[in-house]
Amino acid sequence: MTYFSYRMSRPLVALLDGRDCSIEMPILKDVATVAFCDAQSTSEIHEKVLTEAVGALVWHNIRLGREDLEKFKALKIIVRIGTGLDNIDVQTATDMGISVISLGGACTEEVADTTMCHILNLYRKVTYLHQAITQKGKKPQNAEQVRELADGCMRIRGEKLGIIGLGAIGTAVALRAKVFGFKILYYDPLIPDGKGQALGLQRARSLQDLLYEADCISLHASLNENSRNMFDVFAFQKMRKGAFFVNTARGELVDEAALAAALKSGQVRAAAIDVLSSELFDFQKSPLRDSPNLYVTPHSAWYSDQSLKEVRENAATEMRLALHGLDNPTAERSVNCVNKLMSQSLTNHSRLLPAQLSALSNWENLPPGLARFG
Repeated sequence: MTYFSYRMSRPLVALLDGRDCSIEMPILKDVATVAFCDAQSTSEIHEKVLTEAVGALVWHNIRLGREDLEKFKALKIIVRIGTGLDNIDVQTATDMGISVISLGGACTEEVADTTMCHILNLYRKVTYLHQAITQKGKKPQNAEQVRELADGCMRIRGEKLGIIGLGAIGTAVALRAKVFGFKILYYDPLIPDGKGQALGLQRARSLQDLLYEADCISLHASLNENSRNMFDVFAFQKMRKGAFFVNTARGELVDEAALAAALKSGQVRAAAIDVLSSELFDFQKSPLRDSPNLYVTPHSAWYSDQSLKEVRENAATEMRLALHGLDNPTAERSVNCVNKLMSQSLTNHSRLLPAQLSALSNWENLPPGLARFG
């Protein structure tokens, strides 16, 4: 179902995978007609949107691959509401002259806070103890019975937390974890030495070194073809036996069957995940569904009442700025445009020359298994 506002003489902007435009509308109403599609795939989008939409606002629920993008006849701007571009074929968008904007740093505080909640829960077994009392009827009456019930709770101070990806979220997690007494080890081949040194963090020279040394691993890498399933059977085998594992980044970074096997064997003592490799979120279809010592949240790490409002306002503001730039060559360009060189040619609605496209290609030419870290 698609809703159209009444001012059709202005450029059409469509929220592809949502239905609430109450925050976006006041920001865009004087420069665009705003529609919502509430679609899970482009096959569900109204023909009018495919034909006329100049801008698209996108959450993470819909994928825009080459075939999907080719269905749009007038599209010039895509704004991703949030971070991560694994659901958008940026190279095809660039080839087609479509500007792609991502809100880098969006919801950083929420994801970092949730990551720390998961880490603390793994170490102190809060959820397990709560369920033992409220659901399993345990009634510890003395210190010995408490010890039996809480066996495996661990002191945090002095433990090594391995952070994979020292972008905005990884850095925020590191700063929080230091307060609790963690020693921080990080791996990110794209970050200069000076950043970690300035924060008092220890750099691992290889991913294998980090896996071997860390008592707990927190994953904060972006997803692309190089990083997909970077945590496979081999990676879990290289981890210190009995280490903890946390993933609040992208589900497809992890081979779920390999994680399930590692949990069942005790190679991974316990794990917490906020994302699955297949979303729409259905845990009962995951290879992890019968895994022991696993805590799962429904891709909610990004959410707070404040962050939801903020990320939607920011996305609408980015769209407004980009629309203004279509007909104004002197307009300010967004620093969040991931194919920024292309955006400079939007005013004449032309495609980039091959030489220009090659200048943009470095963002994806990274070593296997490393990808971009966020």
